[in-house]
This record gives sequence, C-alpha cells and structure tokens, in this order.
Amino acid sequence: MTAPSPSRAPAPAALFPSLFHHAGADGFVHVLDVDSGAEIAYRADEPVVLASVRKIAIALEYARQAAAGTLDRAGRHTVRVAEKEGGGIGTDGCLDDVTLAARDLAYFMMAMSDNAATDTLLSLVGADRVRATLDELGVSGFPVGTGRELYGHEWAELGIDPESDIDAQLEHVDEARIRALSILDPQIAQASTPRDVTALLAAIWRDEAGEAQACAEVRDLMARQLSRHRLLAGFEDGIKVAVKNGFMWNLRNEAGVVEYPDGKRYAVAVFLRTHSLATRQPRVDAAIGRAARTAIDFLRA
Repeated sequence: MTAPSPSRAPAPAALFPSLFHHAGADGFVHVLDVDSGAEIAYRADEPVVLASVRKIAIALEYARQAAAGTLDRAGRHTVRVAEKEGGGIGTDGCLDDVTLAARDLAYFMMAMSDNAATDTLLSLVGADRVRATLDELGVSGFPVGTGRELYGHEWAELGIDPESDIDAQLEHVDEARIRALSILDPQIAQASTPRDVTALLAAIWRDEAGEAQACAEVRDLMARQLSRHRLLAGFEDGIKVAVKNGFMWNLRNEAGVVEYPDGKRYAVAVFLRTHSLATRQPRVDAAIGRAARTAIDFLRA
C-alpha cells in the first residue's frame, strides 16, 4: 500500500489576502530565490508607487561611479538649508548647512531615507545616468528625480501653503482628498512593480548590476538600514537582512534581500496600501515581516 504523501501548507499567495486584510491594508508581494529563480508572487506585476524604495537605484549609480573612479567617495558636498524639505530625518532635520562626504550622503539616504541627502547625491551622479543604468538593467519603471520634482506638487493639490504650519493646515483637509493625491496613484505617478524591484535586487546580489565592488557597496549600505520594525522583524538573529523602506501617507513599502546561514538568498518586495492614514500602524508593519517570512519558509520547504 502506498503511504499518503505528507500534506503541504497552503501556498502563501492564498494566505496573503487574509493576512493583509487583518492588518488593515492591501498588498503586493514578490519573493525571489536569487540563485534558483523560484518565486512567490501575489499581484507582483501590478504597478506600485515606490516612494523611497526608488533610492536603491540612486545608491547603485553612486556605487558604480565610485567603483569606476569617476566619483570620489570622500569628496565633500554641502546640503544647503534652502534645498531641504523639512522632513526632520538626517540632514533634512538640521537647521544649518551640512557638509558630508559623498559616501556619507549615500549612507544617510539609505539608512535614514534622508531626502535632502538624496537630492544632493542625485545631483552629483546625474539623473540621466541613473535612468541609463536602469534602462541597461531592464527596470526603467523606477522614478528618477528629486523629491520636489516627484512629489513637490502634493501641497498644491491639497491647497496647502508649505511656508506655513503644514500640520495645522492638514487638520482641515478631508481624508478623501489625501487619498486622491496623484503621487499615491500608480496609474498617474511614475511607478514600477514588485517583480521589477526584486529583479534589480537580485542583479545587485549576483554582482550583475555593475562591478562587483559597486554591488558590494550597495549591499553594505542596505544592510545598515536603521528601520527594524517591518521586514527585519520577521527574521531572528543569524539571518542577514539588507533592506530599503518607503513611506508616504498610506504607503508602507519594504524591499531587500534575506540571507540564511546556508547561503540561500531571497529578494523580497512587499508593498502595502493601508486602509488608515494613521502614522503609527504596528499591525501593518508586522504584516510586512510576516508576509516575507511566510513566502520564504514556503520556498525553503
């Protein structure tokens, strides 16, 4: 008599809708085994707004130019008060001009998602060069531009004066108007897909996105992410996680690579659109790590 085959857990794609619903969000996921190509996909080819996940492409171009010797990592550059966006993170929160080395601008951009440092670094490497690199790698959907170019019109859409108290003005803005912002609509804003994001990450981890030295530098930058409550929360010590987060209004994004002690590597992209506009949403944050862990556990099984 043939023994019954062991039961297998449901595929993660079947579990994600309930997971995200209970967290209060809608989700899009792609998890890719970097070396074998095995994957878990849930709405992975639908357009998503990247928010700060886009900064991975800027970091890659910075590292490629540094590895080629055309950009000095230690060269000093100033983030000026007039160029800051007032985000309160890194140099963006400083009241005076800040001068940093190029490599520290890259660190502030990736570890803290510093928008002012990002814009300064983008001006050094050139938006046209970033686009050319993305085209070369086949992921041209990534938005390329300064924060003001990509997102600066949100205040005009809401009828808010950015020179006055923004928080006080937002108290009188209807939530529906915020949700209708063009920067949050992937059909209007420049958008990519979770599959394109993992393709870029896999190319970086396989040293196919540029010189090996450049890819290694991007990996190191992503491993220094200070935000540890989303993707990283799904994995215990001993499992390496290098990640870039993204946040904007009702968007919670994480993209990175999870590396196990046995050498297996998994590129992960989880993009959530939350049902609430609350700033603190621990259930949503936890759902990102849970979704990634569920998919990776399935692949490893």
